[in-house]
Amino acid sequence: MGEFVETAQQRAEEMRQHLTDKACEDTGFRQRLLADPKGVIAEEFGVEVPEGFEIVVHESSMTTLHLALPAGPDLDEEQLETIAAGLCCCT
Repeated sequence: MGEFVETAQQRAEEMRQHLTDKACEDTGFRQRLLADPKGVIAEEFGVEVPEGFEIVVHESSMTTLHLALPAGPDLDEEQLETIAAGLCCCT
């Protein structure tokens, strides 16, 4: 199970990096990502975000830095399925 979780977390990190890089290069994409993260994720990766799963995109500024902490190590079955789908609350 550890390898599965590591692979899912790596995939989620790759997705996060792609979104971040593209948002830094394309202001229109950045605005869409801020306004509709689920829609952008579906468009970019072909992954539908399940109902009840929230994605919040924060934009740092020169005076504010947002730090996201990963979920704790105890994941339930539903969380593992979410991660396996390429989504993660850890990013």
